[in-house]
Amino acid sequence: MDSTLACLAAWMTRQRWYAGKGRAPSLRLVAWFDLAIAGQEADAADPALLRVRTFLVLDEGALPVVLYQVPIVARATASVEDSGDHVIGDPEPGVTFIDGPHDPVYARALFSLVTRGGAGSGPRTTARGVPAADFETHTASYESTVLTGEQSNTSIIYRSADGGPSVICKVFRQLHPGLNPDIELQSALCAAGSTHVPAAVGLLEGTWPDLATAGGSVSGSLAFAQEFLPDVDDAWRVALRAAARREDFSASAREIGEATADVHVALARLFPTHETHPGDREATAATWTRRLTMAIAEVPGIAEQRDAIEAVYARALEAAWPPLQRIHGDLHLGQVLHSPGRGWVLLDFEGEPLRPMAERVRADLALRDVAGMLRSFDYVAGSIRLDTPEQSPDAALAWARDARRAFLDGYAAVSGLELDVQRDLLAALEIDKAVYEAIYEARNRPTWVPIPLRAIARLVEQPAVNA
Repeated sequence: MDSTLACLAAWMTRQRWYAGKGRAPSLRLVAWFDLAIAGQEADAADPALLRVRTFLVLDEGALPVVLYQVPIVARATASVEDSGDHVIGDPEPGVTFIDGPHDPVYARALFSLVTRGGAGSGPRTTARGVPAADFETHTASYESTVLTGEQSNTSIIYRSADGGPSVICKVFRQLHPGLNPDIELQSALCAAGSTHVPAAVGLLEGTWPDLATAGGSVSGSLAFAQEFLPDVDDAWRVALRAAARREDFSASAREIGEATADVHVALARLFPTHETHPGDREATAATWTRRLTMAIAEVPGIAEQRDAIEAVYARALEAAWPPLQRIHGDLHLGQVLHSPGRGWVLLDFEGEPLRPMAERVRADLALRDVAGMLRSFDYVAGSIRLDTPEQSPDAALAWARDARRAFLDGYAAVSGLELDVQRDLLAALEIDKAVYEAIYEARNRPTWVPIPLRAIARLVEQPAVNA
């Protein structure tokens, strides 16, 4: 097993979903489970296939520790021709590990579990497929490809050979006990008839040893399959093209605001809400302070704005707050698709990857999602400035300002929330989001750090509703 962990450690550090960038992992195998290849699939399987196994690997070098899901297909080395990044390595002579989502045998096994049911098992570990009751796959013939560009998870797209519905299945790379909020919220919205989320197809749930207690076990989410909307662009790409051409985006921004509010209204109806208590404000203040302290340590340029940022936070903590409710948690233009005849559709209700899961599943301020979308419009302008530095920044800034105002108008019209009354709170939430972005960019895209830094400097001078 030491050779397996060494093989995984060398490969994991190169993956986008690995959280411990810049340091060597300290891995421990917690559990594993195997998926069977049965019936005609077994007969048609590559005879060189050894097994389809999913490792649950703990990185004890992280703080806090992180549990990763690493599905693999083990094949005879002689049968492996490709040497791409999805080839994990050779843990022992004659055996090569392939990253599961990139191997059709694992992809077929996963698709069967989430659409038809079934189970996999290993020592003290199980995995069980739970199909959605109203989804029909129409055919067993689906071709799979892996979605590129993801950060925190790995998604497999399944396209039908006979015109059936396309499916996308997200394999969660970091595991946590409990139902993943992406599954919980989207499934509830779908069941309530919302047209602003994709239809749920099925999920893979598992049990594994409890890391906190000896001999205990926990349950959690391993994968989630949903309707895939093919041949559509996300709102980020649509907005970026519009900004580059200096085309007005106000009508679309307003529609996105209306869709966001409609989802918030539905979530407030489907899940418990509660008035804000002093403890809620204290917890929020502690989060703001912790993130700001971390950002100053990693992005020294924020230090000169510290007093001004803390003044905005102080005003927000004194203001009246709306009730807390379940929210998207990481809303931006890249999480929104436009479907012809259906309008804007929201994706990925998992929350911010850097926030602890306990915070992501808590009732929160719906304005946090509003702040996230405002930051996304600002990122469009910032991206244009980075890509075309020879152009005057005024046009991009004016484009973002108009889009932000239209989004807020659409949101207010459907939600009924008086955003002008909430200006101090919204400004604080947007600054906190920009502080989060500064940390992320410093770790992953240093050349993008000026985008959140410029936003912070602007937001401490004027409210978010006018910025």
